[in-house]
Amino acid sequence: MTTALYDVPGPKSKRRHLLYGAGSTVVLLGLLGWLVYLLFHTGQFTAQKWTPFLYKGIQELLLRGLGNTLRAFGYAAVFSLALGAVLATGRLSVHRPVRWVSTALVEFFRAMPVLVMIFFIYVALKAEPLTALVAGLTLYNGSVLAEVFRTGIHAVERGQGEAAYALGMHKTQVMTHVLVPQAVRAMLPTIISQLVVALKDTSLGYLITYEEFLHAGKLIAANLDYGLPFIPVVMIISPIYIGMCMLLSWCAHWVARRQRRNPKVEAVEVGAAEPGTLLPGGP
Repeated sequence: MTTALYDVPGPKSKRRHLLYGAGSTVVLLGLLGWLVYLLFHTGQFTAQKWTPFLYKGIQELLLRGLGNTLRAFGYAAVFSLALGAVLATGRLSVHRPVRWVSTALVEFFRAMPVLVMIFFIYVALKAEPLTALVAGLTLYNGSVLAEVFRTGIHAVERGQGEAAYALGMHKTQVMTHVLVPQAVRAMLPTIISQLVVALKDTSLGYLITYEEFLHAGKLIAANLDYGLPFIPVVMIISPIYIGMCMLLSWCAHWVARRQRRNPKVEAVEVGAAEPGTLLPGGP
């Protein structure tokens, strides 16, 4: 490990860093203890607030809400990736009208608040809650992913495409067999990050009465018979959301490692270049 960019800490610096670390740990533990004390002091750990989660009806309500959340996310993720690919293709098109229309759509849907689009589709178009939620998430995340795809394609070295054209490959072959496979590896972390955003934004569904996970938690937290267990609901729902996001990140890392470990190269049939030029179909 090189130390060219920084000075090696001496004995005093090491002791100072150790002292800073110990002090920070003490402060964090103190804040955590103070938070736990407040929760106990306000009665957030009483049996009245936690016993309801042992009831079968409450568990089924939460599981049903979680299933609806995953359902909406699954639809939104697939449609967002598809819409992003279509809009990115349009933005990369050599035809100006197609490129202009695609750019206008991307900029419009990317600038619109997700909640506004969801409400418009739900109220103005009289759509079902699931349809409105998925459509709003698709339009926003698809436009963002379109820019991610376009930037990833442009990030590939220009010589890669030129070499493929020189071998007689058509534009579609160059895009699908040369540029996209290389760009996907670089884009994967950003794609997963945007899918995490889509997963978290499914919680907006409770505003249009879609019975997703947060909506189920809200019903439990607002129940007077259970002592308004708002904090217990948050303490149960939050780790599940965090766990789903971490699972997405783990899947992305697993796919990336698998691609690096087992790169696949497929043969592609290309047409012969026209006489007198290195590019197919030249004059």
